[in-house]
Amino acid sequence: MARLATDFWVHAYLARLRLADIPAYVVAHGDDTAGAVIVKLATLDGRAKAFHRSYDLMTGERVWATLAEGSEPEVDAALSRQRGFDPDLWVIEVEDRQGRHLLDEEGL
Repeated sequence: MARLATDFWVHAYLARLRLADIPAYVVAHGDDTAGAVIVKLATLDGRAKAFHRSYDLMTGERVWATLAEGSEPEVDAALSRQRGFDPDLWVIEVEDRQGRHLLDEEGL
Protein backbone atom coordinates (compact mmCIF):
# COMPACT_ATOMS: atom_id res chain seq x y z
CA MET A 1 0.00 0.00 0.00
CA ALA A 2 1.34 3.45 -0.91
CA ARG A 3 2.02 5.82 1.96
CA LEU A 4 1.57 9.56 2.10
CA ALA A 5 4.67 11.67 2.60
CA THR A 6 4.81 12.75 6.22
CA ASP A 7 4.91 16.44 5.32
CA PHE A 8 1.66 16.05 3.35
CA TRP A 9 -0.06 14.19 6.22
CA VAL A 10 1.06 16.80 8.78
CA HIS A 11 -0.30 19.68 6.70
CA ALA A 12 -3.61 17.88 6.17
CA TYR A 13 -3.89 17.12 9.91
CA LEU A 14 -3.16 20.74 10.86
CA ALA A 15 -5.79 21.93 8.36
CA ARG A 16 -8.38 19.56 9.85
CA LEU A 17 -7.58 20.85 13.35
CA ARG A 18 -7.89 24.46 12.15
CA LEU A 19 -11.34 23.70 10.73
CA ALA A 20 -12.37 22.48 14.20
CA ASP A 21 -10.84 25.60 15.84
CA ILE A 22 -8.27 23.49 17.69
CA PRO A 23 -4.85 25.17 17.99
CA ALA A 24 -1.89 23.03 16.92
CA TYR A 25 1.78 23.68 16.24
CA VAL A 26 4.71 21.83 14.72
CA VAL A 27 7.17 21.63 17.63
CA ALA A 28 9.74 19.49 15.81
CA HIS A 29 10.01 19.18 12.04
CA GLY A 30 11.16 15.72 11.04
CA ASP A 31 11.92 14.10 7.72
CA ASP A 32 9.47 15.33 5.06
CA THR A 33 9.14 11.99 3.36
CA ALA A 34 9.25 9.24 5.96
CA GLY A 35 9.52 10.75 9.43
CA ALA A 36 7.40 9.29 12.21
CA VAL A 37 4.86 11.57 13.92
CA ILE A 38 4.05 12.03 17.59
CA VAL A 39 1.03 14.12 18.55
CA LYS A 40 1.14 15.74 21.99
CA LEU A 41 -2.22 16.77 23.42
CA ALA A 42 -1.95 19.49 26.07
CA THR A 43 -5.21 20.05 27.95
CA LEU A 44 -3.94 23.35 29.40
CA ASP A 45 -4.35 22.16 32.99
CA GLY A 46 -0.78 20.93 33.44
CA ARG A 47 -1.57 17.50 31.97
CA ALA A 48 -0.65 16.07 28.58
CA LYS A 49 -0.76 12.91 26.54
CA ALA A 50 1.42 11.85 23.60
CA PHE A 51 0.24 9.55 20.80
CA HIS A 52 2.22 7.63 18.19
CA ARG A 53 1.30 5.31 15.32
CA SER A 54 1.37 1.65 16.17
CA TYR A 55 0.09 -1.63 14.75
CA ASP A 56 -2.76 -3.50 16.37
CA LEU A 57 -1.43 -7.05 16.27
CA MET A 58 -4.93 -8.50 16.50
CA THR A 59 -6.30 -6.68 13.44
CA GLY A 60 -3.12 -5.68 11.58
CA GLU A 61 -4.40 -2.12 11.38
CA ARG A 62 -2.45 1.02 12.18
CA VAL A 63 -3.78 2.78 15.28
CA TRP A 64 -2.87 5.79 17.40
CA ALA A 65 -1.59 4.51 20.74
CA THR A 66 -0.63 6.37 23.91
CA LEU A 67 3.14 6.81 24.19
CA ALA A 68 3.22 8.92 27.37
CA GLU A 69 0.68 10.43 29.72
CA GLY A 70 0.94 12.56 32.86
CA SER A 71 2.11 16.00 33.81
CA GLU A 72 3.16 18.13 30.87
CA PRO A 73 6.85 18.25 31.94
CA GLU A 74 6.90 14.42 32.16
CA VAL A 75 5.42 14.09 28.68
CA ASP A 76 7.84 16.70 27.32
CA ALA A 77 10.75 14.72 28.79
CA ALA A 78 9.49 11.54 27.11
CA LEU A 79 9.24 13.39 23.78
CA SER A 80 12.74 14.77 24.23
CA ARG A 81 14.05 11.22 24.74
CA GLN A 82 12.21 10.06 21.60
CA ARG A 83 13.74 12.92 19.59
CA GLY A 84 17.16 11.83 20.89
CA PHE A 85 16.57 8.34 19.42
CA ASP A 86 15.00 9.57 16.18
CA PRO A 87 16.08 12.95 14.75
CA ASP A 88 13.63 12.46 11.83
CA LEU A 89 10.67 12.51 14.23
CA TRP A 90 7.90 15.09 13.89
CA VAL A 91 6.21 16.42 17.04
CA ILE A 92 2.87 18.20 16.75
CA GLU A 93 1.41 19.89 19.82
CA VAL A 94 -2.36 20.19 20.03
CA GLU A 95 -3.84 22.46 22.71
CA ASP A 96 -7.42 21.77 23.69
CA ARG A 97 -9.08 21.96 27.12
CA GLN A 98 -11.68 19.43 25.99
CA GLY A 99 -9.02 16.88 25.03
CA ARG A 100 -9.89 16.83 21.32
CA HIS A 101 -7.15 15.66 18.94
CA LEU A 102 -9.21 14.22 16.05
CA LEU A 103 -6.85 11.23 15.68
CA ASP A 104 -9.82 8.89 16.03
CA GLU A 105 -11.52 10.36 12.95
CA GLU A 106 -11.70 8.58 9.61
CA GLY A 107 -8.62 9.10 7.44
CA LEU A 108 -6.13 9.81 10.18
